Amino acid sequence: MRKMIALLMALMMAAACSAALAEVPSGVEDGVLTVAMECSYAPYNWAQPDDSNGAVPIKDKPGLYANGYDVMTAKQICEANGWQLEVVQLDWESLIPAVQSGIVDAVIAGQSMTSERMEAVDFAGPYLYATIVCLAKKDSANAAATGISGLTGTATSQIGTIWYDTCLPQVKGATIVPAAESAPAMLMAVASGTVDFVCTDMPTAQGALIAYPDLKLLDFAGSGDDFVVSEEEINIGVSVQKGNTVLKDAINAFLSTKTADDFNALMAQAIAVQPLSE
Repeated sequence: MRKMIALLMALMMAAACSAALAEVPSGVEDGVLTVAMECSYAPYNWAQPDDSNGAVPIKDKPGLYANGYDVMTAKQICEANGWQLEVVQLDWESLIPAVQSGIVDAVIAGQSMTSERMEAVDFAGPYLYATIVCLAKKDSANAAATGISGLTGTATSQIGTIWYDTCLPQVKGATIVPAAESAPAMLMAVASGTVDFVCTDMPTAQGALIAYPDLKLLDFAGSGDDFVVSEEEINIGVSVQKGNTVLKDAINAFLSTKTADDFNALMAQAIAVQPLSE
C-alpha cells in the first residue's frame, strides 16, 4: 500500500510540474521582448553614447545605447514578430538567473548552448556558430604557434565560459591564472602583457583586433592540433525560461529562415561598426 501511495504521489508531482511548465508565460504578451546582455562584449554587444548605427536605449541607463550582433539579432527577431525591443544590461553571471526568474524574457549574449546551461534554461537557436581561437601579442613566442601544443606561458579567459573551463585546460604548456570577470578584462590582460595568451571565439577575437592591432589571432582549425569541443559548445543560442515554448518556438521560427552565411554577414556588420574601445 505504501508503495502504491508513493507511486501516486510521484505521479501527481510530475503532473503538477508539467502543468506548471505549461503555464509559463511567454513574456511578450505586452508586445515587448525584454532581452538581457552585458553591453560590454564586442562585437556581440556593447554600450555607446548615442543611437548611431541602429543602437537602442538601455533600460534604466539614461544616455546609453546598446548595439552589436546580439542587438541586431534581437531587432530582427522583434521585427519578424511585431514586438518592441527592450535591452537590459546585466553582468555575465547574472544573465541566467535573470531569465530563470522572469526578470527578462530572454538572454541574447553570445552564450554557448551547453548541456549544463540547458539544465537551467531552454535555448532557441543557434543564431551563430563560433570557432574557438586564441589571441597573443604579435611579437611574442606564441605568435608562431601552429597548434595548441605550441602555446606556452600564462593564460586566461572570461569566467563562466567554455573558453576557460573546457579549452584552456587542453593546453598542456599553459599556466592558467584566475578567470577574467568580463570579455574586456580578458582582452586587456593579453594586450597589457599580464598574460601571454587568451582563449576566446572567432567573433570576439576579430573585434579585438580593431581595438588592439598589436595582437595576433591564432586559428588552429584544420591543423590536427586544435581545441576539442562539441557542437553544443560552439553553437550560440538564445536562452529563455524553462517551459517557455511559445517564445522559444517564435524565435526558432525566425532563426530557421537564416543560414550560417546570414549569421556571419550580420556579424561582419557588427564588427565594422563596433567602437575601438568600450
